[in-house]
Amino acid sequence: MEQEPTGARRRLGAELRRLRLNAGLKLEDAARGLRCSASKISRLENGKGVPRPVDVDALLALYGGVEGMEAEMLRRLVAQSRTRGWWEPFTEGLRTERYVLPAPGRYAAVETDATGVDAFDLSVLHGLLQTPDYARAVLAARLPGHDGWEIDQLVHLRRRRHEALTSDPPLRLRSVIDESVLARATGGPSVMADQLDRLLELSRLPNVILLVLPFSAGVQRAHAGRFSVLAIPDELGSDLVHTEGHAGESFLDTARDLETYRRVLADARADALEPEASRALIAHHRDRHRAAAVAAAG
Repeated sequence: MEQEPTGARRRLGAELRRLRLNAGLKLEDAARGLRCSASKISRLENGKGVPRPVDVDALLALYGGVEGMEAEMLRRLVAQSRTRGWWEPFTEGLRTERYVLPAPGRYAAVETDATGVDAFDLSVLHGLLQTPDYARAVLAARLPGHDGWEIDQLVHLRRRRHEALTSDPPLRLRSVIDESVLARATGGPSVMADQLDRLLELSRLPNVILLVLPFSAGVQRAHAGRFSVLAIPDELGSDLVHTEGHAGESFLDTARDLETYRRVLADARADALEPEASRALIAHHRDRHRAAAVAAAG
């Protein structure tokens, strides 16, 4: 099966780690055999490095017993690991910012490998839910020093990500949306009204579940910040938690991290409105924003 480069890298890394352990070798042993640092071997096994064919060939020779179909599969993974991801044309030339935009395509790369996303939206809607105008307003506010063409590229990247919701098989999205996100006039009342119309459309997709956490639910543990839990197929690695904050974005993958964020999300879901009641509240805020837009137009 063809894979995106990040998925192929994680699959290759998992295979290299399995072969090393089967050979009874430690990271340091593999590093000595390759005449490199142990951190380089670790990066390859974690799917974070772009593998060089010569390095992988050297590791396979060191580990031994790799031949036939298995060897061919690993060579194919090496080739796929070195290809360009679909998101790269959208991120070329973009200026990065350490805390806001450290790696423009990193999340898109991980989301491409995911089969499901479970999110808590506290300040803005998840990127998979955003209309272009809403996305442009969010990105312009977060990246005030960036040129218009850079914002446009990031908007196009988000639009391209939306295709996953209607692909075959589709990406599963379950989002708990804090009511403050619906009340906030991001981009102005007209943009917000159109955005909530889009939200209602998406909520009808069989693979999308949107629940609103109302103001009446009070303060939750989830209010510490927005996050997503991404379900990653076993052959590509472990599930991941993605968080964003003033210190930048983080990807967490320990069992303890995953358990903690899943519990926080379960608590928020328990106090959120059911789907139909959530749609009614979304429609209420849409109508309120639409009325404000009409009043502003005079």
